[in-house]
Amino acid sequence: MTFEQMTTEQKQKALADLREVKELFASRGWFPGTSGNLSVRVGDFDPEQFHFAITASGKDKTVHTPEDYLFVDKEGQAVEATKLKPSAETLIHCEIYRQTGAGAIFHVHTVFNSVISEWFWDRKSVPVDGVELIKAFNIWDEEAHIDIPIVSNFANIPQIVPEVTERLQPEIPGILLRKHGIYAWGATPFEAKRHLEAFEFIFEYVYRWELLNGRK
Repeated sequence: MTFEQMTTEQKQKALADLREVKELFASRGWFPGTSGNLSVRVGDFDPEQFHFAITASGKDKTVHTPEDYLFVDKEGQAVEATKLKPSAETLIHCEIYRQTGAGAIFHVHTVFNSVISEWFWDRKSVPVDGVELIKAFNIWDEEAHIDIPIVSNFANIPQIVPEVTERLQPEIPGILLRKHGIYAWGATPFEAKRHLEAFEFIFEYVYRWELLNGRK
């Protein structure tokens, strides 16, 4: 499906979903200093042709304006005439969509996700044992263990993409950038939101558990 074949309703639904989740996450303080980015895929998925709406670069996400979002293609290029620039990290969204076929991807910066990514950087993943919120990822094993991958954070975004490709795990709908934040995704905006909230709970849990056990 080309972008021109998509209905106005499909495009408006993506923008409405972004507005709703942006407002919620902003109320939690998850976009400090205009950081973070959100995207929702529009239309059918084909690894060789897909489109998504994404937050524009450098915008205050605590307010709503007509310049908050734009539509881009699988290369992260705008598909409509606009002066807006997509988020600087759009290429990471492109690769996650390409690899997973997700319906939405949400990226936020919090103290807990940034600190925990540095704490476990040497092992390149955050180990999590038996935390109830693992079930949010549809993992139902009793006392389940998961490892949330951490990848390098470079100023040159294309340099990050190959590492994201290499480290994605089908059963874990998220990936951490070192000292930077979490990317979480899902088949729908609701699922991506659920996954992100679960990750954030887990990061705070692991951080506090490390402190209680004297690992500082």
